[in-house]
Amino acid sequence: MPEKDKNIPNVDPRRWKALIFIALAQLMVVLDATIVNIALPSAQADLGISDGNRQWVITAYALAFGGLLLFGGRVADLWGRRRTFVIGLIGFALASALGGAAGSSGMLLGARALQGVFGALLAPAALSLLAVTFTEARERAKAFGIFGAIAGGGGAVGLILGGVLTEYMDWRWTFFVNIPFAVVAATGALLVIREPAEGRNSSRLDVPGVLLATAGLVSLVYAFTRAESDGWSAAPTIGLFVAAAVLLLAFVIVESRVKAPLLPLRVVTDRNRGGVYASLGLAVIGMFGLFLFLTYYLQIVKGYTPVTTGLAFLPMIAGMITGSTQIGARLMTRVRPRLLMAPGFLLAAIAMLSLTRIDLDTSYPALILPSFLLLGLGMGTAFMPAMSLATHGVQARDAGVASAMVNTSQQVGGAIGTALLNTIAAGATTAYATAHAAGARSADVLKLQSMVHGYTAAIWWAAGILLLASAIAFVFVTTGRPGVGTPAASSADGADATEDVQVPVMAH
Repeated sequence: MPEKDKNIPNVDPRRWKALIFIALAQLMVVLDATIVNIALPSAQADLGISDGNRQWVITAYALAFGGLLLFGGRVADLWGRRRTFVIGLIGFALASALGGAAGSSGMLLGARALQGVFGALLAPAALSLLAVTFTEARERAKAFGIFGAIAGGGGAVGLILGGVLTEYMDWRWTFFVNIPFAVVAATGALLVIREPAEGRNSSRLDVPGVLLATAGLVSLVYAFTRAESDGWSAAPTIGLFVAAAVLLLAFVIVESRVKAPLLPLRVVTDRNRGGVYASLGLAVIGMFGLFLFLTYYLQIVKGYTPVTTGLAFLPMIAGMITGSTQIGARLMTRVRPRLLMAPGFLLAAIAMLSLTRIDLDTSYPALILPSFLLLGLGMGTAFMPAMSLATHGVQARDAGVASAMVNTSQQVGGAIGTALLNTIAAGATTAYATAHAAGARSADVLKLQSMVHGYTAAIWWAAGILLLASAIAFVFVTTGRPGVGTPAASSADGADATEDVQVPVMAH
């Protein structure tokens, strides 16, 4: 925090208090992505959910959240970000209460879908509030350092909290725990958060764009879900991918022609923002692979309890916080963003590669612990400038939809990561079991060895994907460090480049 606010013109004196409540809301949304996973077996047994339907506890949320994010970002620009933020918090709390009180599988699935709907309002509103509240380079670096640490480490915190609540209380508390988060964040938002009035976008809502984007994104997320369960060559999977491609192509055509588009193409055609969206999406694919397979590995192969498994991820969280707040935030005003993002993703890939050496007798302190620390440092260092750069050079009225694109790339990346890496792991597991069945000493040992082989095969892919994220960040993110006269928007924005400097994000 700067010593003298008077040196920064037009600042909100309560902006640092506002950051507390924005970060709290973001933590709640990120937690929810993993906290329910730990509770799912208990909820399935309690409510009598079939094996075939249990995936819908996760999928119902993912479809609603991923499909409506762009709409949510545009609503934030239209209604105002604080109002959308508060509505999203209240709705998310009510949906969480409904899920915790669920007496049937239908009620639980409906609550998860509602959580996704209100999460799609809340997530882009939170990030865009941060973008328009912190515009001075050094303050922005600190604020986004905190936000990036939460975005990167919140999923691992969800594993810990989910394990504690499920093991010592009840699975329903993985839903109820959202209520105090939401109440505190909403109260704080009403009391301290302000936003510039000129940041509103009062243009008429692009209804065709909303319908095409929502249908296209839902089809895409669902296609990856079906690929995981039915296979990549199944007719429904292929049909959904084709439908997604057609709908999203139609969306791009419509957006290029309407007067007030849902997603102004200048937001995504900018070289730097496009590079951020692509590299973040790829990084999330790799991270989802790690959370998924290391959770199974620690519980099934190593025999850890849910709580112990969650605690095992703590070094990763510590690494992310350190990388984001102590490395990324301190260096962001001194070096180009790609010199943080590319090495960060590269360090995470190296940590992933070390985790391909796990076996039945792997020592947690000797191999897993240092790998988690390196992975956290790398991802925290990369996430921090990426979150800030995602709204680089956008007009204030586009901040909501630009923020929604960050969440969309992460959500779609998560769906791809779960389906792709699960499929790779399952195929490798089956192949190993078949090849070693004749010489196996024990069926149980063979089963565990096959599982570990599948996990390592998927982690190899995750490491390769993180290497690709590093390369994309280095090649496409070409903006300079703040304060050296770098244009606020690349030439890709064309005539809008000068106008886009209304929100000074990465340059003065």
